[in-house]
Amino acid sequence: MGTPELISPRSPRVAAAKRLTRRNFRGKERQFIAEGPQAVREAVEHRRDGRATLIELFATVEAAERYADIVEAAHTAGARVHLAPDEVLAEVSQTVTPQGIVGVCHFLDSPFEEILAAKPRLVAVLAHVRDPGNAGTVLRCADAAGADAVVLTDASVDLYNPKSVRASVGSIFHLPVAVGVPVEQAVSGLKAAGVRILAADGAGDDDLDAELDAGTMGGPSAWVFGNEAWGLPAETRALADAVVRVPIHGRAESLNLATAAAVCLYASARAQRASGGCRSVTSN
Repeated sequence: MGTPELISPRSPRVAAAKRLTRRNFRGKERQFIAEGPQAVREAVEHRRDGRATLIELFATVEAAERYADIVEAAHTAGARVHLAPDEVLAEVSQTVTPQGIVGVCHFLDSPFEEILAAKPRLVAVLAHVRDPGNAGTVLRCADAAGADAVVLTDASVDLYNPKSVRASVGSIFHLPVAVGVPVEQAVSGLKAAGVRILAADGAGDDDLDAELDAGTMGGPSAWVFGNEAWGLPAETRALADAVVRVPIHGRAESLNLATAAAVCLYASARAQRASGGCRSVTSN
């Protein structure tokens, strides 16, 4: 590839990228910002319906040299590549210490109906999750546990909030995510698809260890996670087949949302991969 030209901080391209730090502009353009080498590398490799996800890349001279493989791959994928001074990265980045490389990406959420049609076996539903860091971390946990999809309800944070994208550490590009689904629609659709609904709540009547011992978690399941501060509202808990608490064996008052989500999702993943579960032991 030829050497990209150094872009001016006053360039319309920089102004357009900077606007994507605001939710209304992200929604209008259906584009978002991915920061850091891990997220940008995943964006370069991601395609949806035959279209490359990465549109544009901004990198400082130092970062372009350090991550030359990413810059070359972005150019090969057809993205516009710009060398950018530090002040440009400061404009479009939402971190205190930018890593020198930022990508502009197409939205990549999936229709909820498409997720149901794929017959999911493990799903994380984020209902009333307002903190973007929590949302991104739960997405990362779901990806690590081998979940088939994540659903963000209409009462949850914006998937494309820069903090959510950063907290997912690239997992936003790994599995289907539906956004803006009313919680009632999410639950009824998953139930109709044969998925058992488990609401995670510290005050739940059912104990996670007891569920595992009873052998009830080997089938398709969806975990519903709520707001870390106040949990799930009663009307959401009422929609579930079971309201399950993670047992606290020590003296901790509670677990934070992302930790509880990791425990619950891995419990389901292990049960599903065990003998008699809905996944084979050798499946990925």
